[in-house]
This record gives sequence, C-alpha cells and structure tokens, in this order.
Amino acid sequence: MTEAISENLFGSVSLWNGKDGQLFAQTPKGPVSVRAVRCFPWSSPGRYVSLRDADEDEVALVRDLSELDPVSKRALTLALLEAGFVFEIEAVDDVVEEIEIRTFEVRTKQGPRRFQTLRDEWPRDLPGGGLLIQDVVGDLYLVRSPGSLDVRSRQKLWAFVD
Repeated sequence: MTEAISENLFGSVSLWNGKDGQLFAQTPKGPVSVRAVRCFPWSSPGRYVSLRDADEDEVALVRDLSELDPVSKRALTLALLEAGFVFEIEAVDDVVEEIEIRTFEVRTKQGPRRFQTLRDEWPRDLPGGGLLIQDVVGDLYLVRSPGSLDVRSRQKLWAFVD
C-alpha cells in the first residue's frame, strides 16, 4: 500500500490504491473506499477534487494535485480518468440539428468523435474564455481556446454559443 498526505479542508488524509485499483482514504474511522469527483472550474482539472464515499458524503477535498507526492498524484489522476473523461476539441467538422438533438462531429486530442446533445443544451462559457459541452451520456468536451480554432470550426460552433 502506497500512501500520501494531502492537506485539505478536513485536515490531512492518506490516499492509496488497493490491489484492485480502488482509491482509498484513511479517515478517523478507518480506511474508506472513495471515488474522485472533479469540482468546478472545469478549466482547471487538476484542482479541487472531492473524494466521496459510497453514500456520496465528502471524505476529503484535495485543493491541487500538484500538492501530492508523485505516487499519490498518479493514483488520483488514474481515478479521475476513470471517473469522467474530458475530450479536448481541436476542430468542429459538422453540427447537424434534428428534432430534439444536435449531432457534433469533432476532432479531439484523443481522436475523431461524434456525440449528441439535447437541442436545449448549450455550450457553457468557462472562466478564462473556454467552452464546455456536455453530451447526452454525460461526457464532457472542452474547447480550451475557441478563438484559436480554424475559421470553419468557429463558424460551426458560434451558432450554438450565446
């Protein structure tokens, strides 16, 4: 078992991965299996990570992954990847509107993707100028710098930005 200490709002907490990869936190009542949940802002994915138990109670809050030792940072980073993935959009190839949904065809850093959003769901502005789009299954798509997209991508995207 590899442990690390993270200072957070609840004091110190020890974090480690079990043999099955599950993330654990040491609490005053003993070890607790936790899941990592990113808090806003989405534009800072390495900051403010809530560690929650099976009842969704917050066991600890890690202010910044950079405060963790390398082993703990890696363990928590893996837990975050499993908890929810954020695709980073580099180009928008097409957006097709249908009766109740929009279908986006995009190129991301992770490869080409096709996803759908509800028609009444709009990209959200992020502090610092980015945009966040959530698809119908809950995956997140980040446009880190909309102004740096190619002209065609900006034209496709601007129709859906308030």
